[in-house]
Amino acid sequence: MKDLWKTVGGNNFPPFLLLLRGIFVVSKLKYGNTNTFLVRGESGYLLVDTDYAGTLPAFYGAIKKYNIKVSDISHILATHYHPDHIGLVSELMKQGVKLLVIDTQCSNVHYSDVIFSRDKRFNYEPIDEEGAIVISCKESRGFLKDMGISGEILSTMSHSEDSISLVLDNGVCIVGDLEPVEYLGAYEENVKLKADWELVMSYNPKIIYYAHANEKILCEFKKTWTSDLFGDVS
Repeated sequence: MKDLWKTVGGNNFPPFLLLLRGIFVVSKLKYGNTNTFLVRGESGYLLVDTDYAGTLPAFYGAIKKYNIKVSDISHILATHYHPDHIGLVSELMKQGVKLLVIDTQCSNVHYSDVIFSRDKRFNYEPIDEEGAIVISCKESRGFLKDMGISGEILSTMSHSEDSISLVLDNGVCIVGDLEPVEYLGAYEENVKLKADWELVMSYNPKIIYYAHANEKILCEFKKTWTSDLFGDVS
């Protein structure tokens, strides 16, 4: 499996925008320490993760580069509720963005409250979970379909009990802090991580987006992807 993957970045073709069939479907936002993503739907964008609290001005600048406004974002989904993934959720909810929570995440929504409370400069307000939409992973395909997004949400709990991954039918997979598949070789046995990657790989992903690592792209997909972006480069 390891030989199938190549890092995309540096002098290769960084997919800040993923183009499929002439439409930019995934926009990568990097305005702090965490890679976050906008997935295009028919009824608005799905924002996957935010960075730390206090990064709202940088977030505005990041989406402006893609000519996207907060009002264009209909929902936000956190891959898990650690502070570097949910710092802007409350502020975006105040601006009309709806929070999508998977039922396995409910007990962790306030995980970061104590962490943020230690630094008053953040002026952090806890997430109002009463205003959230709670669904199960089994219900996620239908929910995303109503947004005009083909895919589903998986529970991938090796990083934390509330961790999830978003897999799209076009081959895009956003895994948050799931340890890279290559790390399996570093463990004598990591049953949970192995199970998570077996689940993800069962959906035949073509490109894996991480929160804190470069993208991984299947070699067989690279020619199609670069052709979409730059024309025939063979």
